[in-house]
Amino acid sequence: MDLHTTGAWLLETEARSLLTRLDRLKPFSLTTPAAPAAAVSPQAQSAMEHHMFKGRHKLRHMVQHYLHWLRGPGAGSALDDAQQKLAFLRLRFDAIISQFFIFSDVLNQRAAYESGVWVAGLDDVATDALSLPGNYYDLPPVVCYLDRGHGGAIRRVRTRLPGGELSPVAIIRIPQERMIGSGIASSLVHETGHQAAELLGLIGSLRPLLLAKSKGSWNAIAFQFWNNWISEVLADFWGVGKVGIASTLGLMSLVSLPRVFVFRIEAEDPHPTPWIRVKLSCALGQAMYPHPQWQTLAQTWDAFYPLEQTNPETRRVLELLEAGMPEFVTLLLNHRPVALRGKSLREVMPLEERQPQLLRNIYQQWSREPARMAAGNPTLVFAAIGQARADGKITPEEESGVLARLLTHWATKSALDTSVLCAAQHACRNHTTSHKFAIN
Repeated sequence: MDLHTTGAWLLETEARSLLTRLDRLKPFSLTTPAAPAAAVSPQAQSAMEHHMFKGRHKLRHMVQHYLHWLRGPGAGSALDDAQQKLAFLRLRFDAIISQFFIFSDVLNQRAAYESGVWVAGLDDVATDALSLPGNYYDLPPVVCYLDRGHGGAIRRVRTRLPGGELSPVAIIRIPQERMIGSGIASSLVHETGHQAAELLGLIGSLRPLLLAKSKGSWNAIAFQFWNNWISEVLADFWGVGKVGIASTLGLMSLVSLPRVFVFRIEAEDPHPTPWIRVKLSCALGQAMYPHPQWQTLAQTWDAFYPLEQTNPETRRVLELLEAGMPEFVTLLLNHRPVALRGKSLREVMPLEERQPQLLRNIYQQWSREPARMAAGNPTLVFAAIGQARADGKITPEEESGVLARLLTHWATKSALDTSVLCAAQHACRNHTTSHKFAIN
């Protein structure tokens, strides 16, 4: 064979090899065994399967089109042009593989003994945390998975995956080291706050207000920082709003780092300086759920990390931020984005159900009647247990055992509810079919 024929043959066989490897990417339903209670929701499973099917179908069509071109119109083309076209297809193939493993990492964990079911329970907690009465947005499918590392993360729904396609589900990564205690709710609900802020357009609606304050306010410097940090601040607000003091306690645990990191101020970092971040969490709690516990917690944080231990310049900035915090908290809680149709952020939070004394009463009742705890909304349960933890009414050992049982219960209930729904739909279809036959 001459050089051109040899090159064309190599390109064709490599393209055909891409097709064979693409065919090896089987549907997740055939490759990810798990107990029914550990499975993701049908909506999430369907969204991921449909997304991958479309990706494989599109790539297969592109490769077949390339082979048709290579054997026909492109037979006389320069080898370097043909090679470039194939190189592009390989990049698309790599993107499909990357997307496959993003989803499979979530699904494969569901086969793990115990922890697979617990993670499925976290799906229910995340869904409850993202729910907002009032139909302000369509609730996206949410799936969770565990990973190493210190903090959580979220790949929001409709954000770009490798290759440019939009994710059909929200994927929340939870640090393994947080399994299982009330601190896991802090990380989980914080990440759902990022998704909620995106669905409500909160960053875009708050930025102009913060920018105006950063130019014309007595505390302009502080508002420059709040503007840079607003994404993480909104997620922290969502956490306190949904699970109360459990959010602040979990945050304290997360950012209890060596002193140099706690006081470090980095304007370009989207995360607030840890020292001020905890103080802001306490301030948000006090504003939404007034109680002396928030001041006690803030003073405890001061004792852990006295400002006197940092340099004068850092101390001056942190004191400035703390002094202007009431104005910022008021602006944030009273903000009325268009998506909330006239309501403020404060007004859409479950303020009545998360008041400290009410949470104490709820926990006492549930302690006497554990079945009622399992029947409660997951975020309310975590809020009550977090309050009990803050009050010293539950030990870490008891807390871990209770939460493990609750996560298992919620995952099992979701699986049973799904089975009942599927059975009802199947019976309905059979009845309709039988009725048609009877008519005919």
